[in-house]
Amino acid sequence: MEQRAHLYTLAGVCALPRAYLRTGNFPRAPIWRLCRNKGLHPLRRFAAIPAHPQKQYTRCWRLYHFCGFYYPIREVIPIAIYHWNIGIVSRGKGKSAVAAAAYRSGEKLTNEWDGMTHDYTRKGGVVHTEIMLPPHAPPSFSDRSTLWNSVELYEKAGNAQLAREIDAALPIELSREEQIRLVREYCSSQFVSRGMCVDFVIHDTNSGNPHCHIMLTMRPLDERGTWTAKSKKEYDLDENGERIRLPSGRYKTHKIDLTGWNDKDNTLLWRKAWADFTNDFLERNGSPERIDHRSNAERGIDEIPTVHMGVAACQMEKKGIATEKGELNRNIQKANRLIREIRAQIGKLKEWIADLFKAWETAPEQPPQSPNLANLLMKYLSVQREKSRKYSQRWQQQHTADELKTIAAAVNYLSEHGISNLDELDASLSSVSDRAYSIREGMKTAEERMKKLQKLIEYGKNYTEYKPIYDELKKLQNSWTNKRDKYEEAHRAELTLWNAASRYLHANLTDTKTLPISKWKHEYADLKEQRDTDYTKLKATRAEVAELQKIRKCVDIALKAEQPEQTQNHTKRQEQER
Repeated sequence: MEQRAHLYTLAGVCALPRAYLRTGNFPRAPIWRLCRNKGLHPLRRFAAIPAHPQKQYTRCWRLYHFCGFYYPIREVIPIAIYHWNIGIVSRGKGKSAVAAAAYRSGEKLTNEWDGMTHDYTRKGGVVHTEIMLPPHAPPSFSDRSTLWNSVELYEKAGNAQLAREIDAALPIELSREEQIRLVREYCSSQFVSRGMCVDFVIHDTNSGNPHCHIMLTMRPLDERGTWTAKSKKEYDLDENGERIRLPSGRYKTHKIDLTGWNDKDNTLLWRKAWADFTNDFLERNGSPERIDHRSNAERGIDEIPTVHMGVAACQMEKKGIATEKGELNRNIQKANRLIREIRAQIGKLKEWIADLFKAWETAPEQPPQSPNLANLLMKYLSVQREKSRKYSQRWQQQHTADELKTIAAAVNYLSEHGISNLDELDASLSSVSDRAYSIREGMKTAEERMKKLQKLIEYGKNYTEYKPIYDELKKLQNSWTNKRDKYEEAHRAELTLWNAASRYLHANLTDTKTLPISKWKHEYADLKEQRDTDYTKLKATRAEVAELQKIRKCVDIALKAEQPEQTQNHTKRQEQER
């Protein structure tokens, strides 16, 4: 199937073969003829290009000939996004390895530790399940229920860590078979080879977001296939090599990890390995897309990161319902685009000024000071007048009026900012750049705080709303087990939300008895207003940079016109000296 690109045109959106989008190779024939030959309709309208959960979009302008005219057309090219997240399935957080495995695989499994049955056979989107075992693991562990019940029954503690889980986005450029191979080779290299049992599942609901869930055992197996210790305790020793006694009478000890699996450096290594494996598969399949495991800061991209949308917000956005998270992300993306544009324009202007200084320093007859910008603007006006003489008088008048407006705006800008030569223009440009970066930093601080407030408000609402359900469950702790289990099963969704809210609030607040939700909302509204004000300032900065670009254009034309005159004068002086 021929790869196609979406194009924004003056007539709407049309699709053209990507072969026509090569830089500098514009089709000379009218677009309608090319489309007719390919069986395409050039004026077919689309409401919008749907946002893809795994794609960012970069836009590139091209010129196309249509009905005797050249039209600018904006190509929308997708760029792959990296997603890889790791977490722990912990009994202390109310989670179960059997429940997690049942949900991810879409199966019905019974947890022998607490007797609860988890039925997710109606769950859709499960396209592949697989268990990978090290050589010394019992063959019976190839059964999902046997594997995770063995983990549950061996762990006795109420706060035991049962499994490690990784979820990662799969590239849509790969076929299903290649996606399975990618996950399999990654797990074999990073986990199975180190003695972990792996249970991975691939989900795809045909919404353009295929992803995998990888569950890993956290306890090693010996040669007989029996679970062994994750760590051991060792006594702390003093300067004399004696054990240190605590006030309680016990000896001070510390834990030693026997597997090395819990090393914090592993997270970075596994993240990088996923990017390396994915890029290798993309390259082998001839896809130009690549992913990068590094953060924006690590890649030198000084931009405001977006907020994680979550399942509920994504579903609402797909239905056309605007969410607070979606609105925040749209504003962040809009600010990032503006920042990139300003940064690029300032970079071009800085490079242009540096080239002018270099040419000025290496000139055969170096002037005593850099060229006067006002004189160059007048020179530009005279050049444009000379060019317009070959056209009709009416066109000359209109052209002259337009150029006078351009020059007047440029002269006013230079006068208001006290700029008379290239040195002062360079200094002014540095000031504009510093101002833009200062505004950006303020916006970044506001956005980061808004993200945190958004989480506090969301979790605060869930905590307050579902606390009565949790309190009722606590009252049933001493009741009949069957009654308590039925109540917990009936309110599992609400209790899950409450537990998540409780964990977050206790980790980020010193006092959870009174939640100042209204105060958070008021602060969020103030920050939103501040962000909008900063964005307006940033737009004004862009307009200022655009004015400098106009001045650059005029100065370039004037300097080019001066070069032949300077060459002629130099030649005359040489002849006179002879």
